[in-house]
Amino acid sequence: MFDCRSNFNKFIVFHSADIAKQLLRQCYTKQKREDAVQKSYTNCYPFLYYLEHGQNFYSTARDAPLSIKPVLLFYGMVQLLKACLLTVDADYPASTSVLAHGVSTRKRKKQGYEFFNDEVKIQRNGLFTHFSEKMFHVKQPAGEKFRMSTLLERICELHPSFAIFNDEKTLSLEIKYNASHHTIAIPTEILDHYHMSLNRFIYYIEQEWHFSKATFVKEEDRFIHIGIQSPLQPIGCEPLMFHLNGTYRIPIKREKIFMLPEVMAHYLLLYNLSMISRYETEWWSELLHAYSSNAYTLIVQFLSLTAEKVPLLLYEYLTQQLFPNSLYS
Repeated sequence: MFDCRSNFNKFIVFHSADIAKQLLRQCYTKQKREDAVQKSYTNCYPFLYYLEHGQNFYSTARDAPLSIKPVLLFYGMVQLLKACLLTVDADYPASTSVLAHGVSTRKRKKQGYEFFNDEVKIQRNGLFTHFSEKMFHVKQPAGEKFRMSTLLERICELHPSFAIFNDEKTLSLEIKYNASHHTIAIPTEILDHYHMSLNRFIYYIEQEWHFSKATFVKEEDRFIHIGIQSPLQPIGCEPLMFHLNGTYRIPIKREKIFMLPEVMAHYLLLYNLSMISRYETEWWSELLHAYSSNAYTLIVQFLSLTAEKVPLLLYEYLTQQLFPNSLYS
């Protein structure tokens, strides 16, 4: 597993005014802004301060009581997202509308509340909709709702616990990635899960996977070998999922959530957990002390995981912005 402190050590490369200006100028020039040089100077220090502020939140969360970790982790993520946004939106924040969270949840929980069934609703304006569109080119319709269980399933490190609780064998399969040969090898059992023939599966990924050439190489050793046109990276590998152990996995379900960048799932989960921590103190305290729900195990695992994974994913995003082989540049 990666370590949160080592992940933040990676951000040191950006903790230089000259590097920050170079990064921002490169991004703004690519966007064909005539004021690229001026904007890179204007946004240089806000960029650095967002990174520093985010690091402070994460560092504090590392040693904080579990009860307040969601709040610290959520606002740490918000600061890192603001730094990332400055690479794709030189005028951020252009209006106060983008400063809101961009999502909402029921403040008071109903009797018999179950975390897995809780939902967050997307708002028309705010940080969530703004970074989703600007950073990942994903437009989220206002009013769309996401269940907590669905969002947690989007994160593959949590799949072993889900499988235990739901008495399932697995929720995803590990693939083999050969970077030097530009191929991935997917277990053939995926065909049973997707209810597809081999030819139908090849056609499906050709239409749906932006990084795949859908070049059928061969089928052997119970794997389907497929050519890809761009390297797999932690950011931009959907619907494959990046695991913190450095591997990639494919979900056994063909659902919309797996086509969304994982960063979005972390944001929505942390937002709701931070709201629960602040406004549902009684339920939250009972969960943390009575261990009365399977939600406890997954929430604790998620909070530990997101503290490591979000800084890594957003560092990868900034790195892709700095170097020209980015999937999103």
